[in-house]
Amino acid sequence: MGGLARSAAGIGHLNIVHFSTSDREGGSARSARRISDHLQRLGHRSRMLVGYRSGVDPDTDTVHGGGVRRLADRLAEEATRRVGLQYLWYPSGRRVLRHPWVTSADVIQLYNTHGGYFSHRLLPALAARAPLVWRLSDMWALTGHCAYSGGCDRWRTGCGACPDLATYPALPRDTTRLLWRAKKSIYARARPVIVAPSRWLEEIARESPLFAGLPVHRIPNGVDRSVFRPIPKPAARELLGLPPDARIVLYVAQVLDDNARKGSADAIAACHALKGRAAFDLALLGSGGASWREKLPQTIHALGYVHDERLLAASYAAADLTIVPSRVENLPNSILESLACGTPVVAYDSGGIGDAVRHEETGLLARTGAREALADAMARLLADAALRERLSRNAVALIAKEFDAAREARAFADLFASLTSRPREAGHAAG
Repeated sequence: MGGLARSAAGIGHLNIVHFSTSDREGGSARSARRISDHLQRLGHRSRMLVGYRSGVDPDTDTVHGGGVRRLADRLAEEATRRVGLQYLWYPSGRRVLRHPWVTSADVIQLYNTHGGYFSHRLLPALAARAPLVWRLSDMWALTGHCAYSGGCDRWRTGCGACPDLATYPALPRDTTRLLWRAKKSIYARARPVIVAPSRWLEEIARESPLFAGLPVHRIPNGVDRSVFRPIPKPAARELLGLPPDARIVLYVAQVLDDNARKGSADAIAACHALKGRAAFDLALLGSGGASWREKLPQTIHALGYVHDERLLAASYAAADLTIVPSRVENLPNSILESLACGTPVVAYDSGGIGDAVRHEETGLLARTGAREALADAMARLLADAALRERLSRNAVALIAKEFDAAREARAFADLFASLTSRPREAGHAAG
């Protein structure tokens, strides 16, 4: 390995390569970009290999290299999808293993590997080149096909007889037992180090038969507090063209319409239930949202899909509260960014949300699926300015203490240092 590692305050500069579906699109990609950028600030050489590149950063490259090679990957994706062999082969795999960023890497870090750009069959070969760290964004790595299993526990026993092949990423036929067993064989040879950003996902990772014997760590998501910070509401609203005197509730999702996992129907039901009880406008942050106007009596402000993080921060700061009625969730950036901007969150107590939305401290929690309780919590917070102010102060303090992006990067750097200074098991990643 090319880099020199030392512990804690004296970590040597490392060459780190990150694999991510995208460099900027989606929560997992934004986390990958944030971690990579903050590792660079610590003095490391940190670069990204992605399936879909939207920026022009010279430290980002695509796994396929573009042109006809991208077309070849797309054809392979379609062919394997049709027979249910989810993500098991891409022609770009050989290019990945020869890529100079991979051959010179001291550490290789994975994020989302689903999304049609990367085959987990590469993991043993990658692990033979450098320590392999897998920062989980969802449950896909430990299931037969789905990113979130919902109420299904078949991931504990080998999958098969899947009750929902249509859930993302969908399968045309039930090959879940085969895919689960393939993952088990691959992980046994690659021996990745697992990192979970929430207590919920950490617990699931420790219970997964696929990760048996693998080290599991928890490193909470971070927030860049130089960007996501309290901004005076009048200034934020003026920037976004929002009414200065209205109470504003914010709902955030990459896709706004018919998003079952993010609870779009629950958000609509809760807002409808507040007609006549609480006066507020609803701001929507994400793609789509046209169907909401037909279903709700409130004035709706469609902010669109915002890429610029300073505009994102203004969107959070402009709101009086953010609602997150996700049915299943890890620990999303939207919650942490809202809290960092001093905007309390009303949410379902699902997945890892409770790590940051602490009931009566930084927000209000309702039982998952309890739409009336969600509406009641929204009404209470909208009516109580003193409560909003107290939760806001607590939220900003919590983010600074536990969810700062620089703290997150240092935790990863310390983990990488421990791995690069540890003797490798002879031949553990062979094959």
